[in-house]
Amino acid sequence: MPKEIERKFLVDSTKLPKLPTAHHIKQGYIPTAGTATVRIRISDDRAFLTLKGKAKGLTRSEFEYGIPVEEAEMMLTELCTSSHIKKKRYLIPYGDHTWELDIFEGDNEGLIVAEIELQAEHETFQKPPWVTEEVSYDPHYRNAYLIDHPYSMWADS
Repeated sequence: MPKEIERKFLVDSTKLPKLPTAHHIKQGYIPTAGTATVRIRISDDRAFLTLKGKAKGLTRSEFEYGIPVEEAEMMLTELCTSSHIKKKRYLIPYGDHTWELDIFEGDNEGLIVAEIELQAEHETFQKPPWVTEEVSYDPHYRNAYLIDHPYSMWADS
């Protein structure tokens, strides 16, 4: 069974290196009654349907399938909750890993996170100087949460 082991961190934007070309991402979530998360994502000219199981520690099941962009657009419009996540993703090699740096746009503008995918929960890795507080266990930083509770509203609560 495919597994995703991911750690997430906040970022000090003043310490970022020169960034490579961005991938433009738009994604939404199909409401479910169970423990799975169903995500539709368009990244540049490719689209994906992703099913994610409930996290156990840093690990969860993940199944991802390529789908036609036109169908993904229809799913985002017709099946997903009303708002979508928009962000620019930068892939930044550092040490033996590639970090995914997400700079959010729209209602989540101002939020910048970095993620690293690992082979094991206790795998060691080098943290870049621009990585700060770990938020892997904080559900507020999950994209599915940000759909209904955008970062721009956090200061009000």
